[in-house]
Amino acid sequence: MSSSPPEGFRVRSATVEDAPAINELMIAVDTAVQGWSDSTEAELVDWWRLTDLGANSWVVEDDSLAAYGVVIPHGENAETDGFVHPAKIGLGLGSWLLRQAEARGRELGFASALTWCLGPDTEARSLFERSGYREARRFYRMVVEHEGEPPGPEWPEGFRVGTFEPGDGPAFHATLGEAFAEEWNFVSEPYEQWAERRMNVPDFDPTLWFVVRAGDEIAAVLRGDPERGGAGWVGALGVRRSWRKRGLGLALLRHAFREFYRRGQPRVGLGVDAQNPTGATRLYERAGMHVAYEGVAFKKELA
Repeated sequence: MSSSPPEGFRVRSATVEDAPAINELMIAVDTAVQGWSDSTEAELVDWWRLTDLGANSWVVEDDSLAAYGVVIPHGENAETDGFVHPAKIGLGLGSWLLRQAEARGRELGFASALTWCLGPDTEARSLFERSGYREARRFYRMVVEHEGEPPGPEWPEGFRVGTFEPGDGPAFHATLGEAFAEEWNFVSEPYEQWAERRMNVPDFDPTLWFVVRAGDEIAAVLRGDPERGGAGWVGALGVRRSWRKRGLGLALLRHAFREFYRRGQPRVGLGVDAQNPTGATRLYERAGMHVAYEGVAFKKELA
């Protein structure tokens, strides 16, 4: 397998300084497929914190940025992501990036690779299937846009909600770990790594991290971001097993919607596994959210 890109192109590793240009490339790809994009630099850089860009990324250029790919070590899988500018489709860049990512995954000792595309992206699906990948899972991006003040939450008796306080970090992290333990492809991060990636970053806003308490115990949490792709963002919502089926998830979501609306953000989005075992999709629909688009995960054994 050649490590050189197709003729006429040069390759190098990505750097954090490339984030604006690579995000524009991702927006161009999304827009060509579905007419719009909610990709942001913040989400891209957050993704990069999980990998070594110098060893695990590729920027392909000619007279402009033509394509980009990355490998993210994640649990038992090498997760790969790749984008080819719509003007450069058909020149072999996508298949070249996929081969580079698979080779890097093998070098890192992974037995399988995961990659992704938007649901309507028939070009990417065809490439993946020709390369031995099979569809593994579907994910939704769900949104709600409030035309007026959202309805208030109804809290079960004995619970109170507040914002993240100093010292809440370990329990907040543990609550999310318990809530997501059954999720497909979930990998628990050590607390120190999670805290560095989530709290020691410029857009950390503890006033959008909500904590539901039952006495001194944390029962549920929601991690919000002020803005992502033109919407307030629910990064994670988790209810501990012993406190489920009491309406805490819906109440917490409505609490967050009202706070976003108060701050002038009527549009709120989140991502969810379409086959979530806890019924999260139905919860979000009850809160008034709808599917804005669908992403598809593909998997290949590398051995």
